[in-house]
Amino acid sequence: MQDIEADSYWCLTKLLDDIQVGVHPGLQRMVQRMEDLVRRCDGDLHGHIVETEQVQFVQFAFRWMNCLLMRECPLGAIVRLWDTYLCEESGFESFHVYVCAAILMTFGDQLKEMQFQDLVLFLQKLPTNEWAEDDIEPLLSRAYILQTYFADAPNHIPHK
Repeated sequence: MQDIEADSYWCLTKLLDDIQVGVHPGLQRMVQRMEDLVRRCDGDLHGHIVETEQVQFVQFAFRWMNCLLMRECPLGAIVRLWDTYLCEESGFESFHVYVCAAILMTFGDQLKEMQFQDLVLFLQKLPTNEWAEDDIEPLLSRAYILQTYFADAPNHIPHK
């Protein structure tokens, strides 16, 4: 039982250390990194959201960063996500940005068909409340691919 307590304490300490930037400027920086990533990976999606429908990333992604997707996914999915975050060398905050971008791009085709009101409602209440571990695996794979391509190459794909 003592090992479980020690492991739990270590995991929580690591988690809190990694997300200490969770103050307002840190959250804004994470949202900006996510927007830059989406702009580079899916310019059409970014253009539709920001230019066509005039939705700012901060309107939906701030909560994703601040609440660490706890409002968007069920507990089992969150445990799987956070388990991966804790194992990531780059840290919780860094990989979380890639996961959030991957979520947005997962629904990209649907989002491109939506107008302002439906788009905002969809992004503020994602259809992820029934996700299980099997639904998280492809998301984590996509996030890892994004991280592999872009973590050390901020100008890998030029801005459009």
